[in-house]
Amino acid sequence: MIGEFKQHAYQHSHIEQGYFATDPGRTVRIRIRDDKAYLTIKGPSTNAGLSRYEFETEIPVDDAKMMMTMCMSGQIIKDRYLVRSGKHVVEVDEFYGDNKGLVLAEIELNREDEAYEKPEFLGREVTGDVRFYNKYLSKHPYNGWNEADKEL
Repeated sequence: MIGEFKQHAYQHSHIEQGYFATDPGRTVRIRIRDDKAYLTIKGPSTNAGLSRYEFETEIPVDDAKMMMTMCMSGQIIKDRYLVRSGKHVVEVDEFYGDNKGLVLAEIELNREDEAYEKPEFLGREVTGDVRFYNKYLSKHPYNGWNEADKEL
């Protein structure tokens, strides 16, 4: 999968994010994406991780940079590539830092049962596996996992 998606990407951006709270059922984070910044609050996941409430608002980048210094340890750094697949967009994240080597893809659906075209570069399904949530990766980086955990 690594690399193949890049040749099909129509957009690329760099993302850095830090967390203020990662309790079960809620997440509060700061994200700087290229030249914009956002404060995001997420509620608990439902239906095995398929949906959740999310509130997001844009904030000044300078404020976000200052807030990033107040976040918990475990910043997430990644590049995001957008790839069209039929009528959907696949967001492919290539991670760096302590999560280097991990590549995840996500398809936003309007309904949980909505059909979509699965791109050939997609690997195994990890929806609902909390180990692949950014908030989990911030505390338990991918490079610290043993090889058996990476294969599950």
